[in-house]
Amino acid sequence: MQLNWTTFFFEIINFLVLVWILKIFLYQPILKVLSDRRSFIDNSLAEAKTLQQQATELEQKYQSRLDDWELEKQKLLDQLQQEIQIERSSQFEQLAQQLSEEREKVAVIEQRQQAETMKQYQQKSHTQGARFASRLLTSIASPELESRLIDSFIDNMNRLTEDTASALTSACESIDQITVTSAYALTESQQKIISITLSNLCHKQPNYSFLQAPELLAGLRIGIGAWVLRFNLQDELSSFSELNHDKPVS
Repeated sequence: MQLNWTTFFFEIINFLVLVWILKIFLYQPILKVLSDRRSFIDNSLAEAKTLQQQATELEQKYQSRLDDWELEKQKLLDQLQQEIQIERSSQFEQLAQQLSEEREKVAVIEQRQQAETMKQYQQKSHTQGARFASRLLTSIASPELESRLIDSFIDNMNRLTEDTASALTSACESIDQITVTSAYALTESQQKIISITLSNLCHKQPNYSFLQAPELLAGLRIGIGAWVLRFNLQDELSSFSELNHDKPVS
């Protein structure tokens, strides 16, 4: 068998044409598709990496926000607890103050009630004492008791303090008459000694009017101008009754 170089040459040419055709119409498009595919994959991977990085950053950002929110929440809770504690302390202080004020009010009310009760007891005691004293003095009132009261009156007039004596003397300057009232009729000697005593006190000789008032029980009531000298059982009983109403309860 002989080699046909012409045929071999055409076969080579055909093969080269075929290779060229395959390169132009098959291999290059495939390479282009593969290149495009690779570029698409690379871009997708790059985009995915970018998205993953952004997601990581976003996660970190949200985690930071969550941490900040937790810190803020804890801070607000601590502040709220502190405010609640302060408000509770304030409420306790106000409650304690109110309780103290209420206790003071109750104590004052109790003291007033006790004072009022004591005052009522004292008034009742003074009233009973005044009634007893009135019955007792009424039973013992007599001309003899009045005579002793007159003697005591004379003695007291002779032992007046300087200020009292001066005041009575001044009262006598504007009057011309002195009224002497007694429970029983006075004897001439009694009228005389009373007149002498009062005249010495007044440093002059005024007129004297002697009256009788049995309601005095025993003793004297002497009017010297604006002054009234009370030295009798009735006025003493009246003073005792006034003490019953006027004396403060301690």
